[in-house]
Amino acid sequence: MMDVRIGICGYRKGVNVDVIEVQQTFYDIVTESTAARMRRDSPLEFTVKASQVITHERTSPTYRRMKKFVGNPENYGGFKVNPDTERALEYTLRVAKILGARIVVFQTPASFRPTEENIRAVRDFSTLLDRGFLYAWEPRGGEWRDELVRRVLSETGFLHAVDPFRRRSLSQLKYYRLHGIGGKEVNYRYKYTEGDFEVLANALGGDVNYVMFNNVHMIRNALEFKEYLGSRVKR
Repeated sequence: MMDVRIGICGYRKGVNVDVIEVQQTFYDIVTESTAARMRRDSPLEFTVKASQVITHERTSPTYRRMKKFVGNPENYGGFKVNPDTERALEYTLRVAKILGARIVVFQTPASFRPTEENIRAVRDFSTLLDRGFLYAWEPRGGEWRDELVRRVLSETGFLHAVDPFRRRSLSQLKYYRLHGIGGKEVNYRYKYTEGDFEVLANALGGDVNYVMFNNVHMIRNALEFKEYLGSRVKR
């Protein structure tokens, strides 16, 4: 039977979903005590989004939320290998271990283009990884053609994290991140409909599927999709 795990992006206490992707680890340092409290307060499965220091250049507006991590901004982003990105990786994996997370997600911005230099950077950085975890990579922007994504997945062992309303998954384990439909990049205010749920259900495949809502209405939509799948089984 196909395993479908429905969740949300961003820690919430007391939600009735299957899995939570912790986003706080992307923006700044999450202390060990905070991670331990999250684990203690929630029985759910966790996944973890890796620090932006690894993936995003210092010009990204997401750094406005960074207060605790101190390093050389010239070292940030692009999967560069240097003391700051290695420290960011160590911190990310430490939190993942405390949470008992199985999957760590790397999200690269649209500015991370499919050049040979960037492909080599991803490959080189992947050699630093603790293979006790699975790693998913979500390339943003439309320039990463399927053959290039397949090459990166093959050379790194990464899973393909993707919004299924924008492109198909190229890995056996599906890790879907739903950012809303409409607009060039994202439409976080979008409310998914039953028609969308049908499209999403048809995109499921393989043995394990993570369906992670990352929109304003993510809790509501996650619960609605769970109910929708249940009704399909009964038909």
